[in-house]
Amino acid sequence: MLQSLAGSSCVRLVEQHRSAWCFGLLVLGYALYLVFGAVVFSSVELPSEDLLRQELAKLKRRFLDEHACLGEPQLERFLARVLEASNYGVSVLSNASGSWNWDFTSSLFFASTVLSTTGYGHTVPLSDGGKAFCIVYSVIGIPFTLLFLTAVVQRIIVHVTRRPVLYFHVHWGFSKQVVAIVHAVVLGFITVLCFFFIPAAIFSGLEDDWNFLESFYFCFISLSTIGLGDYVPGEGYNQKFRELYKIGITCYLLLGLIAMLVVLETFCELHELKKFRKMFYVKKDKEDDQEHIIEHDQLSFSSISDQATSRKEDQKALERFLEQINASKTETTLGELSEI
Repeated sequence: MLQSLAGSSCVRLVEQHRSAWCFGLLVLGYALYLVFGAVVFSSVELPSEDLLRQELAKLKRRFLDEHACLGEPQLERFLARVLEASNYGVSVLSNASGSWNWDFTSSLFFASTVLSTTGYGHTVPLSDGGKAFCIVYSVIGIPFTLLFLTAVVQRIIVHVTRRPVLYFHVHWGFSKQVVAIVHAVVLGFITVLCFFFIPAAIFSGLEDDWNFLESFYFCFISLSTIGLGDYVPGEGYNQKFRELYKIGITCYLLLGLIAMLVVLETFCELHELKKFRKMFYVKKDKEDDQEHIIEHDQLSFSSISDQATSRKEDQKALERFLEQINASKTETTLGELSEI
């Protein structure tokens, strides 16, 4: 008897605080996912990093042995300066891109990566004025970009998602939830095909050092706004039509980002995902709901009273207008009688 009462009380306690328990499991799952990613990346990349370090150390020793007149401190200073310039997008190699990093098309590409929060990091402002302007430009531009993307996605999703789902539901009689799921899957497949596979094939043909996997990796890293910067198109040696290429990449990034947001919004509107998200949200108290109802009633009452007041004013204006017409008719009648 006591065990059954204890079990029922525990179940009641869990049900009362279900949202908090789900949120705690969500936090724990996210932390475990971070740890899982760290373990996998460390186990996969650490051996490659060790091999690269050993290769660079051997190359450095060989270079110093072949050039005995050059001391190691001098070489260290030279390499440090070269690496510092490379971090700013400037290379000393003879086969590096001969184009400037801050011409108009490159600056346009940089501005698009800043506003979309992609930020490859291959080109960064050199001067203090450029860094200060980048801060101000981002503070204004990032919210502006979010507003722009939200407005565009809101208009696109009406024609791409809601109307097609409603059409098949009304005219064909299919279940709205089933149609929404099928539509989301088809839309996701088309987006992946048009903005990942096809551009990856194009990039692998235009970029000499990229294979299909590296090109697909660039598309995903860019459109997910991760922007690691290890692969940046249009930076190769003697790139043909570099200005036009940069403008095309800028348009691809903006259109791809809009397409990704449309797909995400389509999936977020699925009934099943809405129910799943609500498991982790804080439930509204009854007092909050009552306040919301009271505010809604007050707004409704005020709107009704405003409508009644406006109607009374309109009626009074109409009565005054009719009185003026009758008065004018009376004056004209009296004038005619006086003439007779």
